Amino acid sequence: MGVHLYILTGASRGLGLAMAQQLLQPGHGLLCMARHANPDLAEAARQAGVPLEQWTLDLRDGVTASARLRDWMAQPSQRGCASATLINNAAALTRIAPLSDCLADDLTTTLRVGLEAPLLLSAAFLAATRDWTVPRKVLNISSGLGRRPMASQTGYGAIKAGMDHFTRCLALEEAQQPHGARVCSLAPGVIDTDMQTQLRSTPPKDFPDQARFEQLKAQGLLSSPEAAAQAVLAYLARPDFGAHPIADVREA
Repeated sequence: MGVHLYILTGASRGLGLAMAQQLLQPGHGLLCMARHANPDLAEAARQAGVPLEQWTLDLRDGVTASARLRDWMAQPSQRGCASATLINNAAALTRIAPLSDCLADDLTTTLRVGLEAPLLLSAAFLAATRDWTVPRKVLNISSGLGRRPMASQTGYGAIKAGMDHFTRCLALEEAQQPHGARVCSLAPGVIDTDMQTQLRSTPPKDFPDQARFEQLKAQGLLSSPEAAAQAVLAYLARPDFGAHPIADVREA
């Protein structure tokens, strides 16, 4: 039996990096996509004896990324996998502001990285593995901001709400397949990442909820990336993963 293959976007920092580090386990293989490779991750994989590939690419060009993934997954060498899992984690950090103050380029980046790329990568992954009989999973990293409206978070909220709904639709599609993939859009909780730093440092005139995020930090209510990654991967490993296409680690 081959390796359990994990494909992870946004693996160079934050939650993505923490998940990548924790996935470096015997019997696993890991393909990471990010704008930058992480040399420490490469060294950790070497020491753990885990096959690791790091693709440096820009997910604003989801067409190219998804085509590359589909071709790679279609190689005969990948067919011996014991299982295959795609984790759509990447999201772009752009200015936090009312929609009328957002730049078109920033909004385009948000939508392409956070919604278009996950759709295209999911399509490529599922098409390339359509006739595989081993377990397949698609885990989309969502956010409470896609389920609760918040001013100055229009773009980010839109991509996460869109991710949730395409996951609902995808779950219905895969349920009709003989060996359909199990899919879930999972909110990982509130994590102390670069995005949280950005939320806290945005002036209240641009972000009315800024004080709330300062309080979360001051009260120690933010999860570390490592703790959040552990919770997400534990949920991914549950035997009932995919039973609920929309989930939250805090309610699991």
